[in-house]
Amino acid sequence: MVSNRWSEQHEVSSDNCDYKRDCRLSTLMEWMQRAGDSHLASHDVSMDELVGSGMAWMLLTVDLELMRMPKYGDVLQLDTWHKGARGVQWLRDYVVYDAEHQQIAQSRTTWALVDLNKRRILRASAFPYNVPVNNEDSVGEMPEKVAIPEESTLRLAYTLHVRQSSIDMNGHLNNARFADICLDAMTLEELERGVSRFRITYHKEIILGDQVDVYRSTGEAMHADDRRCFIRGQASDGSTLFDAEVVYREE
Repeated sequence: MVSNRWSEQHEVSSDNCDYKRDCRLSTLMEWMQRAGDSHLASHDVSMDELVGSGMAWMLLTVDLELMRMPKYGDVLQLDTWHKGARGVQWLRDYVVYDAEHQQIAQSRTTWALVDLNKRRILRASAFPYNVPVNNEDSVGEMPEKVAIPEESTLRLAYTLHVRQSSIDMNGHLNNARFADICLDAMTLEELERGVSRFRITYHKEIILGDQVDVYRSTGEAMHADDRRCFIRGQASDGSTLFDAEVVYREE
């Protein structure tokens, strides 16, 4: 019987970890993305067939909350389910459990179905497959887009020149890699504190040869106890590529 909730296991290996032996944010996001693909495939939704029909999924917003960061050697259970569409946005949730079945992470995401030829977002009714909606499970409401406060002062952290090592088979920077870009803007002190929440809204794709100016908030306009850092990726023409928010753990 095909389930409306997909479940799979992952073991955190050395190449999945950062210098603290913590699982990378980008690894978690990559596993979640693949789990969603596998869930759709279990309902006979072939990605190759979908692309052949001139359609593809575009990730819009991610809100990932971490009760604790998985460590090297951890065996994880990753569950995901489809929550249906709201307007043109499709909703998908994820939950991560440790070996004792304690929940250690959860994520809410929104996606859009796009016409690859016309480069526009399609209505939900254009999706030619039937994927059962899970109305029983939910980790929260539809995630809000990341909005960087107007009072935040952003400074240039670094400039990324996108080369072939950053590009996936679809010809652009994979969604999961954006987490690495954001954490590369952090100081060592901030990284040592760890991440309790990561939010990102994607505005434009990043392709081979692009130059991305990565800006981060300075904290000058924030309260002393504020544990947030806002990050923006900006193209050479000044347009915004993504907005993100990193929330540190309490010291």
